[in-house]
Amino acid sequence: MKIQCNVCEAAEATVLCCADEAALCWACDEKVHAANKLASKHQRVPLSTSTSQMPKCDICQEAVGYFFCLEDRALLCRKCDIAIHKVNTLVSSHQRFLLTGVKDVWNKTWYPKAEDHVNTEKTWYVVDATDKILGRMASAIAVHIRGKNLPTYTPSVDMGAFVIVVNAEKVAVSGKKRLQKLYRRHSGRPGGMTVETFDQLQQRIPERIIEHAVRGMLPKGRLGRDLFTHLKVYEGPDHPHQAQKPIDLPIRDKRIQKQT
Repeated sequence: MKIQCNVCEAAEATVLCCADEAALCWACDEKVHAANKLASKHQRVPLSTSTSQMPKCDICQEAVGYFFCLEDRALLCRKCDIAIHKVNTLVSSHQRFLLTGVKDVWNKTWYPKAEDHVNTEKTWYVVDATDKILGRMASAIAVHIRGKNLPTYTPSVDMGAFVIVVNAEKVAVSGKKRLQKLYRRHSGRPGGMTVETFDQLQQRIPERIIEHAVRGMLPKGRLGRDLFTHLKVYEGPDHPHQAQKPIDLPIRDKRIQKQT
């Protein structure tokens, strides 16, 4: 990683001046710190990834100093940085910078690559919709399809699993939604609006009810369309995905089962 000199803004910086808080190239370093004796005493750190060229920690004088504390004007190793800046809230607010050009192995941001979300390696779940509340079951399904239950969850990447729903015709709703909940579709022609109740759609195409509920809980756009293909809804207890060896969908919501 190349850093531009803060003085000439042309050459590559080779040292970091802790007093001036500036990255300098070799020529500018000579000009600035040769001006007087006071400037020549400024502590300078070479911008190099080689640990043999890095200065030692100002506290322990043993480990390599990777962090520069702006308030303390000191170079600290990881161990001393934690010991000093975890004492109270006053010192924890100190501004600390990782020395430029050094790889931050403690705070490296991880982003999933293509091999981290291969469809053939994803988990398959199966859930029986018999007497389960539609909204609560759809919410649990959407969480696992998006991958929000995983520590590697990334909003912009498909990290989730596949979910199979069986007995879609036995899904339940609360209250009077069976007669009052409406589903609308339009043919695209004038006057082509068709409205039917939950009960009517359940008798005609029961799979569409669960698909409609889960689709509304997924992102809108290309990612949402791809995630929607991970949902497999079937009428009856059988499904053609035995080869994927699906496991039961873990559901923590205790109120998902309709009380009779």
